[in-house]
Amino acid sequence: MRTTILNGTLLDTETMAMIGERHLTLEGDTVVEVGETRPTGAADRTIDARGRFVLPGFIDAHVHHVITTMNFHRLRRLSSVELALGMARLAEATVLRGFTTVRDTGGDVAGLVRAIDTGLCDGPRIVRAGRAISQTGGHGDFDAVDGAICACQVTSNDLSHVADGVEAVRKAVRTELRSGSAFIKIMSSGGVASPSDPFDAVQYTADEVRAATVETDHRHTYTTAHAYQPEAIGLAIENGVRCIEHGNLLDGPTATRMAELDVTMVPTLVTYSAMGELGAKAGMPQKNLDKNQGVFDLGRHSIEIAKSAGVALGFGTDLLGEAQPWQNREFAIRAELEPAVDVLASMYQVNARLCGLEGRIGRLAPGSAADVVISEVNPLANLSGLADADASIAAVVANGRIAVDRIEP
Repeated sequence: MRTTILNGTLLDTETMAMIGERHLTLEGDTVVEVGETRPTGAADRTIDARGRFVLPGFIDAHVHHVITTMNFHRLRRLSSVELALGMARLAEATVLRGFTTVRDTGGDVAGLVRAIDTGLCDGPRIVRAGRAISQTGGHGDFDAVDGAICACQVTSNDLSHVADGVEAVRKAVRTELRSGSAFIKIMSSGGVASPSDPFDAVQYTADEVRAATVETDHRHTYTTAHAYQPEAIGLAIENGVRCIEHGNLLDGPTATRMAELDVTMVPTLVTYSAMGELGAKAGMPQKNLDKNQGVFDLGRHSIEIAKSAGVALGFGTDLLGEAQPWQNREFAIRAELEPAVDVLASMYQVNARLCGLEGRIGRLAPGSAADVVISEVNPLANLSGLADADASIAAVVANGRIAVDRIEP
């Protein structure tokens, strides 16, 4: 299918500048031409942007499709059919908000990826970690164990593998890499959404972390870690972890060490705001709501600390279930803390690297993916305007397919 997008004010994500009116030609899932001259030849579909702002598709570096509700009691009792339909619904809505690529940082989403690829449902391009790797009683351990336990055993749920000890961690990591996971995620600290671990708990040992990072190094990919406080972050990065998810309790010395080791951090600020406002109504347990208190403000402060130290920041949301419609609000939160060009670079440049798709996503140039957002607002001048997807997004093309078109012919 050949699509032309005419008369758009194009965002150049290498220079982070609007470069004036351009015309784009998309052939299938690829951009084949970008120029000042109107393309010749017939097109199957033409969109006249009429001076609107033409951006690459948005990229979210931290999502969870398998967490379809914040009511964790109900989530654990969903049938496979209910879970699959809920995951598909989340994926379809993601594209309508302009996010054409996401990095799924924990969960068995191989079937969802196939469903999107084969047209069973709509959805974004998913770069997946597969099941996260968690210790017993860690951030990914959601199931009580009945009967005998064995130190050599790996147990699994939809979100994670629970693995203790070097050999079990190695086996779990190798299993996920064999299944096609693009990178690996380990749980290095407690968290808000998990049932049995204190928020400030440090999880895994140096040897267990190295068991994971050696395997990802051998596969020429990387390990990322869920980690909040300096001790957990330090344990992870000193043993080969290349990216930190969240990092809300980051301090100056740890940030400096992250920069020295070229470790990226993916803040996910909107999720704490959403859990605080929506969690109780959605059925989130009170103990999780209690753990969430104050985490949003800590996360805002961590952005300043990370930037001062020179830590590269990605752009993520980590929204759960009913909170997913808040995805675009992360733009407004980050706009309060950083210049628009820095936030857009986090999404288009850093996230593309984390996804292993530099040159393919996060830019509009010949050879890049046919992922396009046509915006009513200039994000360089009004990044917060992207927080309202319905008002700001005029059209979305995802992998060559027109998903949204609100532009009058």
